[in-house]
Amino acid sequence: MTALAPTLQKFFTDRLASQRAASPHTIAAYRDTFRLLLGFTHDTTGTPPERLDLTDLDAVLVGRFLVHLEHDRGNSVRTRNARLAAVHSFYRYAAFEHPEHAALIQRVLAIPSKRHNKAIVTYLTDIELDTVLAAVNTSTWLGRRDHVLIATAAQTGLRVSELTSLTLNRTTLGTGAHVTCLGKGRKHRATPLTANTVAVLRAWLTERGGQPDDPVFPTRQGHHLSQDAIAKLLTKHATAAARSCPSIAAKTVTPHTLRHTAAMRLLHAGVDTTVIALWLGHESIETTNIYLHADMTIKQRAIDRTTPPHVKPGRYQPPDKLIAFLEAI
Repeated sequence: MTALAPTLQKFFTDRLASQRAASPHTIAAYRDTFRLLLGFTHDTTGTPPERLDLTDLDAVLVGRFLVHLEHDRGNSVRTRNARLAAVHSFYRYAAFEHPEHAALIQRVLAIPSKRHNKAIVTYLTDIELDTVLAAVNTSTWLGRRDHVLIATAAQTGLRVSELTSLTLNRTTLGTGAHVTCLGKGRKHRATPLTANTVAVLRAWLTERGGQPDDPVFPTRQGHHLSQDAIAKLLTKHATAAARSCPSIAAKTVTPHTLRHTAAMRLLHAGVDTTVIALWLGHESIETTNIYLHADMTIKQRAIDRTTPPHVKPGRYQPPDKLIAFLEAI
């Protein structure tokens, strides 16, 4: 057996699982990265994965693998960078296990992440959110579950993985109502609930029943919903809502859109970004600053404050329809 196989196995069992106590999501993402990398190397060199050595996975091959991800598999730059981060993590570990390959490892670690365009976040306005909630058929058990799930997600800003793992014993509806979750980076977080969310949750949990460890939003069989299931139900209700609110049709409504919606509602209410970062469980305040770029109301207030004296605040409106037509060209 070559040096690669035992080193890769120790990386997953010792480094990720034991030493770093990485989450199942992280381990699964790293696993998928190396399945793709080893499969690509096998197709390129003809050598079975178990016979590959570290010298086979040099900087040139890793670079070709990254190109393959983007051009052949159609992955985004963000996905490409995530795969590269997993490779870098392994090679940093391999540097201590196999110092004789230090030069090769340093060349792989020198491969940089690729810059990419950062899109403005998509979120639902209050009217759009109300329309989506109204589009849910609450005469059925599944409809009532979906209605409460969407309302809770849009108010708390929980990640979809946090929604699927939310259990009854992590939901407090009395004084100081809140939900608790184990978020990204294994950080425990408590998120307050508003009176409206408490009301819909209380009605739902009374109907739902169950044991303390049961999920708040279960399947028909009482199991945890999958992330794909939540994305699917949200798409269904957003499509229905778009019939009466056309602006929704122009947006791709995902579970993360509800998280963005919660953040934007807090921002519009004047909540400081440092508090929003704590609310959402962001590691860095820089992550929260994306909402400042998306908030046109803050930018409009800035324009109004810099308006010259004796000039009425607001956006310019053409005085004539023909002029408006010409300016729109």
